[in-house]
Amino acid sequence: MRRSFQLFLVLSILILTGSACTASGKDDLHMMPLDKLPAEVQSSPVVVQQAYQFAAANPDVMKEIPCYCGCGNIGHTSNYSCYVSHVDGKGNPAFDNHALGCSICVDITQDVMRMLREGKSPLEIRQYVDATYSRYGSSNIP
Repeated sequence: MRRSFQLFLVLSILILTGSACTASGKDDLHMMPLDKLPAEVQSSPVVVQQAYQFAAANPDVMKEIPCYCGCGNIGHTSNYSCYVSHVDGKGNPAFDNHALGCSICVDITQDVMRMLREGKSPLEIRQYVDATYSRYGSSNIP
């Protein structure tokens, strides 16, 4: 009985340690520091914070990803523009608050983050986003 308890304890520790190592998941992606984001983003749910952190730090990726929430009607040209409205001459982003209240924008970004961690190519990610989110409307990438 004591041996099976020890085995149970060791397995439990291994499982907990393994899940703790992968729980954050954001450490393996390039992310903008949270304190560089507006206060309303800093006080938003963690998934929204992470989406802003990732989008702002990865414009080359996110400018190639469409959004399907209908934001093309307000001038957005990619999922990136749901988070960043423009970047000044010094490289400082001005943030758009649209994604604070749009779960489609955030879901798309979270899917991009997950698929990058999985080693998917930009083409595979784009195909997945198009197939998954096109049911909500048309792409905002012209």
